[in-house]
Amino acid sequence: MELVVQRLEIPEGANIIFGQAHFIKTVEDLYEILIGAVPGIRFGLSFSEASGDCLVRSAGNDPELEAAAVRNTQNIAAGHTFNILLKQAFPINVLNAVQACQEVCSIFCATANPVEVILAQSEMGRGVLGVIDGFSPKGVEEEKDRGWRKDLLRKFAYKL
Repeated sequence: MELVVQRLEIPEGANIIFGQAHFIKTVEDLYEILIGAVPGIRFGLSFSEASGDCLVRSAGNDPELEAAAVRNTQNIAAGHTFNILLKQAFPINVLNAVQACQEVCSIFCATANPVEVILAQSEMGRGVLGVIDGFSPKGVEEEKDRGWRKDLLRKFAYKL
């Protein structure tokens, strides 16, 4: 077995949700969830089929995001994984609905940070061991940092 690190492509201004699902209808169900969740959402998603034809399945309403999602799936090359790239919405707006999708088994990350996927490569294929989401902490929040955090949440209209 070999360990592989693969960086995900996240276009400028986009967020990603990376997870594992189990069935070919994942693409259509996730499409319906996303399109109905947030008016004006832009997204592309792809899913790596792990049996049968073992194809990368994709959908979306933004060709650039869909193409990037497909490239991510091809680069990861691990069966039954999916990634959703989204703009004009944040993962927090859709994450509960994505997790409730009957095909979704787990979510590895939902972020706008740089992401590296840690993969195990065997003779059979690849599997996801985990992800590195962003960077290591550089300190502890102080009062000025709390103020910045609270202002940001209000800027995004998540708090009054």
